[in-house]
Amino acid sequence: MTPTRTSKLERGRSALGPALELVHTGRAPTRAALTAELGVTRATAGAVAAELESLGLITVDSRPGAASGTQGRPSHRLAVDPEGPVVLAAQVHADGFRAALVGLGGRIVATAPVRRAVAADPAQVLGELVETGAGLLESTGRRCVGAGLAVPSAVAEPEGTAINPLHLAWEVGAPVREIFTRALAEARIGGPPGDATATGYAANDINLSALAEHRHGAGRGGRHLLVVGTGHRGVGGALVLDGRLHTGSSGLALEVGHLTVDPDGRPCHCGSRGCLDVETDPLAFLEAAGREPGPEVSLLKRSQELIGNEYGSDPAVRGAVGTLIDRLGLGLAGLVNILNPDRIVLGGLHRTLLETDGERLRSVIADRSLWGRSGSVPVLPSSLEHNSLVGAAELAWQPVLDDPLGTLTG
Repeated sequence: MTPTRTSKLERGRSALGPALELVHTGRAPTRAALTAELGVTRATAGAVAAELESLGLITVDSRPGAASGTQGRPSHRLAVDPEGPVVLAAQVHADGFRAALVGLGGRIVATAPVRRAVAADPAQVLGELVETGAGLLESTGRRCVGAGLAVPSAVAEPEGTAINPLHLAWEVGAPVREIFTRALAEARIGGPPGDATATGYAANDINLSALAEHRHGAGRGGRHLLVVGTGHRGVGGALVLDGRLHTGSSGLALEVGHLTVDPDGRPCHCGSRGCLDVETDPLAFLEAAGREPGPEVSLLKRSQELIGNEYGSDPAVRGAVGTLIDRLGLGLAGLVNILNPDRIVLGGLHRTLLETDGERLRSVIADRSLWGRSGSVPVLPSSLEHNSLVGAAELAWQPVLDDPLGTLTG
């Protein structure tokens, strides 16, 4: 083989990862777009697309119609392969846990919700989650290339320990990544060729929500993206800077739930009072509305149903929405002053508050923030269902995105 041909081959293979990420995130829907994004020749882009297709990761449609308003020969369309490999994604939260199989492009292929009390032993919970995932793999016959876990706790790096699972009965410092990986081995869930079992990855759920929204949802295209949300208990936040999740020196950055928004407010688990964590979550909403939580549905679902059904007719519900919006707006204004994001995405109950009275929330942020007065920051609802699960899948997909050929062929 001549040196020229070798260098071309190496260039093409080095572009496989970037090319796959472009298709994965929807930024290269055609071969022409792939050529432009990679800055390579048309022939190289075609070879890269063909290689990814041979790995079972994408499809290349060689018979597309020309896009409206375009000139010249229509470009081949590129898409993730709907029958391609999947990863196992798992999520634990205060009201239960869920497992899913997720393909490239953030597509949830299969999911099996499990709503039950979360045991105090993380090994029991993660073992059940992995067993559920194994059942999904068996029933679908899909090839698994990794596994990711979302937990409601900051996860220290590189150890993979949950250092503050405040809304679970787990011990501080539970080695969730190690336990998760061990459960995968016991269930014989395989990873890429050469790996007897899938490697388990774990991270904080709101960080993973931010990663998913940035790649596939409302945050796509944002350079400095702030994501804040409350699911079943507590409040989390995450920041994506120049396309990368900001986790700090050891994975513990942006604990926004512990910003004080009411100095005389409820006691918080952290030892302070009036934090976002306890002033703007579903439990705080139900208390403000004068409702009992009840065991029949999750706190989040109960809150959302109450707003959807009674906001227009019940002054107590309407007042509770206003109270939480004012507290949330105060916290977001402080974050805008510090972080200067170009976009804010809200999830969980915060998304519901935004959709219910977005004008009030945006007004509070603008009135209380320096940058809000000079130029409004777009505040958007999250657009992905189960975004923490999709984010957990992103963890597992990352090695494939970094090196598709090396990861999948051994």
